[in-house]
Amino acid sequence: MNDADTYHCQCFCGAVKFTVTGKPEGMGYCHCESCRRWSAGPVNAFTLWKPDAVTITHGTDHIGTYNNTEHSYRKWCRDCGGHLFTEHPGLGLTDVYAAVISDFQYDPCVHVHYSESKLPMRDGLPKMKDLPKEMGGSGVSVAE
Repeated sequence: MNDADTYHCQCFCGAVKFTVTGKPEGMGYCHCESCRRWSAGPVNAFTLWKPDAVTITHGTDHIGTYNNTEHSYRKWCRDCGGHLFTEHPGLGLTDVYAAVISDFQYDPCVHVHYSESKLPMRDGLPKMKDLPKEMGGSGVSVAE
């Protein structure tokens, strides 16, 4: 860990900067269609933080928000389009994309929405059909 467990994050152009502090509540890979379309990739590497662990330090006025459901408020930089994080108010968590966190040891522990996967990943981690029960999902595992 570095600097009292504070990690620096930013968008692609640097107009928006923020920090995450402490330890994430969880880390993993999301394979759902919504995350794939938003990230323009086959999978999203997520880190989940309590909302008060995320602090905008620069460029609040450059942050745009999009939500196609009340479950996810996706944030991005209005200058460069770089993705920042997604607020999940119902879960009481904020998903900070692993790729925007500098000097952070990403250590995934689960795959969620693996039944929607377009990129099979044979890494020995648990694969969930949707979400774990404690996050409102079925808690059902699927084969790797």
